[in-house]
Amino acid sequence: MIESFSFGTMKIDGRQYTSDLIIYPDGYVQDAWWRARGHALSLADIVGLVEKKPNIIIAGTGVNGRMKPDASLSEYLEDQGIEFLVGDNDVAVKWYNELKDSGKVGACFHLSC
Repeated sequence: MIESFSFGTMKIDGRQYTSDLIIYPDGYVQDAWWRARGHALSLADIVGLVEKKPNIIIAGTGVNGRMKPDASLSEYLEDQGIEFLVGDNDVAVKWYNELKDSGKVGACFHLSC
């Protein structure tokens, strides 16, 4: 469960994170996550998450929504039968906490801008 979030920091299951991260469906958190093209989110950036075959992937795009998914990513995930929810971190955190127990849910979060 994501317990709290503020600019540059997220607390998950009692542990504080201060870098962008991916949460896998089994609960494993990969911190110090980097995207190949800064504020762009592509399939290559989350290929490890996609390989786990989640039912849903939630993308937290930052406090101000600066991280933008490539159009081709949405199309690819849809073709794979993966629901893709994209929103500012406030909304994405809420979605994750509401949905995490409803099946295989993964997420990625840009913790700053």
